[in-house]
Amino acid sequence: MTITLEQIKELREKTAVSIAKCKEALEETNGDLEKAIIVLRKKGLETANRKLERETKEGIIAYYVHTNKKVGAMVELYCETDFVAKNPDFEALGRDLAMQVVASSPRAVRPEEIDESEIEQEKNIYFEQLQKSGKPADIIEKAMVGKVTKFKEENALLTQAFVKDPSRKVGDLINDAVGKLGENIQVGRFVRYQI
Repeated sequence: MTITLEQIKELREKTAVSIAKCKEALEETNGDLEKAIIVLRKKGLETANRKLERETKEGIIAYYVHTNKKVGAMVELYCETDFVAKNPDFEALGRDLAMQVVASSPRAVRPEEIDESEIEQEKNIYFEQLQKSGKPADIIEKAMVGKVTKFKEENALLTQAFVKDPSRKVGDLINDAVGKLGENIQVGRFVRYQI
């Protein structure tokens, strides 16, 4: 099948990936745009996994202040080079992450970084709720595991649903940026302010 310039252009506009990679993905999927997007995402994830080993010494402090001027956030976003740190796409990612912090109030960057005392407190609440339901102990135990996992996912920045596109996780957004920019990207600390 012959891939047209219009198809390549449309895929590039949707993904911001290079023309050559867009053409490859379209050829691989016989011109199917939706499948080509999935192929590019998978390749971006593979690239992200390979780049995780590299050291991130550059970056920016991104910020977002909500329109009401009563809530805002700052996020440390790291990359490998100053060149990428100055890239508008990297800066936009930082702003999106700061907006996510404002909108979703995460407790930590990663699920494993959530304070154990908070998790124990949630476990106690879940246990009481489930005991009142009268379910058997083995069912309560399975439900507890599910509830704790969900709590961690919803309260860690990287595993939260992205506010601009809830069908995607924040970590997916970062992996896409790694594939696009070609460098390891890591989130450092964040802080949220509210009046």
